[in-house]
Amino acid sequence: MTDFQQQITQGIPTELPAAKPYPVDANRAPKRKDILSAEEKQLAVRNALRYFPKQWHQELAQEFAQELKDFGRIYMYRFKPNYELKARSVTDYPAKCEQAAAIMLMVDNNLDPAVAQHPEELITYGGNGAVFQNWAQYLLAMKYLSEMESDQTLHIYSGHPMGLFPSSPDAPRVVVTNGMMIPNYSQPDDWEKFNALGVTQYGQMTAGSFMYIGPQGIVHGTTITVMNAFRKVLEQDQSPQGKIFLTAGLGGMSGAQPKAGNIANCITVCAEVNPKAATKRHQQGWVDELIDNMDDLVSRVQQAQANQEVVSIAYIGNIVDVWESFYEHEIFVHLGSDQTSLHNPWSGGYYPVDISYEESNRLIREEPELFKVKVQETLKRHADAVNKHTARGTYFFDYGNAFLLEASRAGGDVMAENGIDFKYPSYVQDILGPMCFDYGFGPFRWVCASGKSEDLDKTDEIAAQVLSKIMEQSPEEIQQQMQDNITWIKDAKQNKLVVGSQARILYADAQGRMEIAKAFNDAINRGDIGPVVLGRDHHDVSGTDSPFRETSNIYDGSRFTADMAIHNVIGDSFRGATWVSIHNGGGVGWGEVTNGGFGMLLDGSADSERRLKSMLLFDVNNGIARRSWARNEEANFAIKREMARTPKLKVTLANLVDDDILDDLSF
Repeated sequence: MTDFQQQITQGIPTELPAAKPYPVDANRAPKRKDILSAEEKQLAVRNALRYFPKQWHQELAQEFAQELKDFGRIYMYRFKPNYELKARSVTDYPAKCEQAAAIMLMVDNNLDPAVAQHPEELITYGGNGAVFQNWAQYLLAMKYLSEMESDQTLHIYSGHPMGLFPSSPDAPRVVVTNGMMIPNYSQPDDWEKFNALGVTQYGQMTAGSFMYIGPQGIVHGTTITVMNAFRKVLEQDQSPQGKIFLTAGLGGMSGAQPKAGNIANCITVCAEVNPKAATKRHQQGWVDELIDNMDDLVSRVQQAQANQEVVSIAYIGNIVDVWESFYEHEIFVHLGSDQTSLHNPWSGGYYPVDISYEESNRLIREEPELFKVKVQETLKRHADAVNKHTARGTYFFDYGNAFLLEASRAGGDVMAENGIDFKYPSYVQDILGPMCFDYGFGPFRWVCASGKSEDLDKTDEIAAQVLSKIMEQSPEEIQQQMQDNITWIKDAKQNKLVVGSQARILYADAQGRMEIAKAFNDAINRGDIGPVVLGRDHHDVSGTDSPFRETSNIYDGSRFTADMAIHNVIGDSFRGATWVSIHNGGGVGWGEVTNGGFGMLLDGSADSERRLKSMLLFDVNNGIARRSWARNEEANFAIKREMARTPKLKVTLANLVDDDILDDLSF
């Protein structure tokens, strides 16, 4: 057994390891709010010490108290394993069942420094999207997975591995919950408090469910969004070349925007205040050019416009300065959005203008109330700048990061005349909802568990063949979606999208997902490729109830309910998922969304085929049924088509009411 395997099977070490110095060049997570009372801080340390034997408590108590003081959290840096964190081949992991090994692979991928935003703090993306709360939880979870047999299930409570419980081979191997709060305790400060106590965590959408595949996932969604946004604003014979997409954020998810802009053939200008984040994306090849001077940026963009270029530019600075400067220099912006982490506005998700990055971080730590005032002032100024551009014809859309929500709370001019809605649409309302989600198209993804790039190449070919065959018989309503994804998968390798695991994503409906998965399973059975892990983003047809994003195009009053996401995770769990997860939080903020996901290992067996057919059908059509019941025309078309294909699927359909009947009513 290798040292890596021994460390995994050991779990919490038998001897107290030496304290570790914090890496000098690491991208540190923001210091969290100092919100606990003195008594609660004692409780936080007491909670942390329960992972370790009593003889270590005296030394660790002092260390953990210092971590809590320095970082606002107890991360237990000392216990980070010494081996390299990355997705290895599934065969490298010490495990009694292959499903457990596949989950270990996915956990390590989320913590790979090339993938994770703040790997030392176990944070994958979004500033606070955590895989685990601390390194003891990681060690315990990996140990349990190494011991797991095919009739056991590991239950994980917000990062804490509660234990292995007897179950059955048909049950999920892991069940994950993150941030499941009593509703009256789900305000942002509740997360700060209970996370600091070590009893809950923010799992984002795919961080705490072990299904993040680096920026590739959001590259695809952003590419689809930007292409269709240009289709909305350009004439049919016009090209996006030389047209500007202006946005902000180069962190975990938002770092995908420049690459997506390149694929969509436009000029992308993306502002980022953190030089390390911008430099990382440039080094990884996700953005073409780095500029830190506004005069240089203006000159370069004007040149790109004149030459009809396809180029992505990262501006190291504040996005508000860019909006204002482009307005002054009369640089026309065709598309505008924002993807800073405004679900987390007071702890580094969004930075105020006219204050340096370093000074802002000091304010977060030492003067949080002043920082909040500065952020809200900037949001108002940001909204004003956007409004000036949209008056000139810019198409601005909210990219689901809570920009409009937080701008409205700050008093920014973003509300519609009715005082209820926002004046700008969510990208789901205008694009992904009616064009993709309502038809069942969403982010289907897979990881080649062998770690071999040649396996990924073969899966790309298989997926392209399957989609091309399906498209021949597809109705006109979904021809554009089919073609976009066939083009995507054929170009995927040359676009160099892999970061970390050998993973791929495309948008497919239930039929596409099932037929691609079956073709993969057949290829595994023949020995053409190794095992494959299936999954998806929670940002999908059925997995997420989010009134300002995924379900923003639900107009029957139910967009503030979370039944769909809960049914999704329960339904997937008994239909064959290898692991399931349900989260509070996601990409728009704690208390603002409930989202669920799954993972499924394909091993080439008949059992895998049975599971994929059962689970993938439900996973998609649960959401289409809900959208159809909300009277969404496209979803109504899609669910009727699926019922014709699947005789045992019987869904309650909505009867439409003529407006004049309601108009004649008096109340």
